[in-house]
Amino acid sequence: MNVKNLSSFLDHPIFYVLSEIGKSHNQPVYVVGGFIRDILLFNKAKKEVDIVVVGNLLPIVEDFARIFSRGEYAIYENFGTAMVCAGDYRIEFVSARKESYRGESRKPFVQPATLEEDQLRRDFTVNAFYLSLNQENFGTLIDPFNGQADLEKKILRTPTNPDITFSEDPLRMLRAVRFATQLDFQIAPDALESIKKNVERLKIVSQERITDEFNKIILTPIPSKGLRLLFDTRLLHQFFPELVRLQGIEIINGIGHKDNFYHTLKVLDNVAKVSDNLWLRWAAILHDIAKPITKKFDEKNGWSFHGHDDKGAKMVPGIFKRLRLPLNEKMKYVQKLVELHLRPIALVDEEVTDSAIRRLIVDAGEYLEDLLLLCKADITTRDTQKLQRYLANFEKVEQRIKEVEERDRLRNWQPPITGEMVMQYFNLKPGPLVGLIKNAVREAILEGEIPNEESIAYQYMIEKGKKILQEQGITTN
Repeated sequence: MNVKNLSSFLDHPIFYVLSEIGKSHNQPVYVVGGFIRDILLFNKAKKEVDIVVVGNLLPIVEDFARIFSRGEYAIYENFGTAMVCAGDYRIEFVSARKESYRGESRKPFVQPATLEEDQLRRDFTVNAFYLSLNQENFGTLIDPFNGQADLEKKILRTPTNPDITFSEDPLRMLRAVRFATQLDFQIAPDALESIKKNVERLKIVSQERITDEFNKIILTPIPSKGLRLLFDTRLLHQFFPELVRLQGIEIINGIGHKDNFYHTLKVLDNVAKVSDNLWLRWAAILHDIAKPITKKFDEKNGWSFHGHDDKGAKMVPGIFKRLRLPLNEKMKYVQKLVELHLRPIALVDEEVTDSAIRRLIVDAGEYLEDLLLLCKADITTRDTQKLQRYLANFEKVEQRIKEVEERDRLRNWQPPITGEMVMQYFNLKPGPLVGLIKNAVREAILEGEIPNEESIAYQYMIEKGKKILQEQGITTN
């Protein structure tokens, strides 16, 4: 950790201009937080910079925005902050302040403060570094809580009593888990115990803020570390009971099933190794979410979870709505992967027909590659020989899917026969009969009875359509 290198990261016009503006208004200005932490840890700087102004930040923001963004800036009155985009830098300004939550309120009570009071409100010592932009000591590092030592030890400690830190802003408990996961740090024992003690304070925090932190944990390189911490501290219990219910093993007559919570974490880590897609990671989290409500024991066959794929898919919209996740194509993507996650594994049998493979290709559509990634990640046995055998079998499935797809051109497939074609040829009005004829053509293609070609499909439509209509007592030419 080379503190001497800090000043070299300030060799950019934005910092010198802030220094001049601060001097002109006689207001001290400092860089604070993660920008400094990442330089000390990784010798690289973010493009997001937090600036603390001791005093009224608005004149500083206005002058800075005039120079770097044609006077444009965003002001967030509820949070007492402002943001200016300066080229590829995103600068967030905040006045030195002290804040607290009162009772069950979700809104902090904010007061102007000295620099020293602002330091005490910081969440962790490793985020409480201040870098002076003031001309008398430009580039000087202020480390009021010996955060450098905590960086060396890879430990997250609060600047003051953790009960005060977490009770005043309970979101910091989730931030502790997030930073521990992102940075591969340990949470200090007293802070960890304080989280467990204050866990129910999380209920005063808005779901949007909770989900934002949770998503950041999910996007870390090894997300299971964060989810284990959330479970062990009981933070997870406060906002995601469905996931908590996966934990545990039930044994009857000496027969048990695997712990589906820790299995899910393994699947999530497996996905994280191959994809940064947040929604694919959500599919990993939710793929077995319905196992607790579908679990059954049979003395002959042991434990089963029949239908957990279908029921799990039906649970996705409710979970997304409660957690304030987007109710759009992202949700439909997760829902589709949860619904189909057993299908590729079912194709391992050599006797599986091309028809079954065609149906999977059509049903998965544009999500096929991601579905296969999820299914491969779902192979989590600890038995090395079994693992190699399962993976080898899965590779055969992938190869068969590839062969059928290349031959039959079914990716994002739409049947070549439309309802308009059916209605026009048979002089029908919209209704169930049109659907019957369309579906007959679709099934013939998927079953391999006819090729996926419009001219052949059209002729099949005519022949099959006549039979269907005759069965309904409708005469055709």
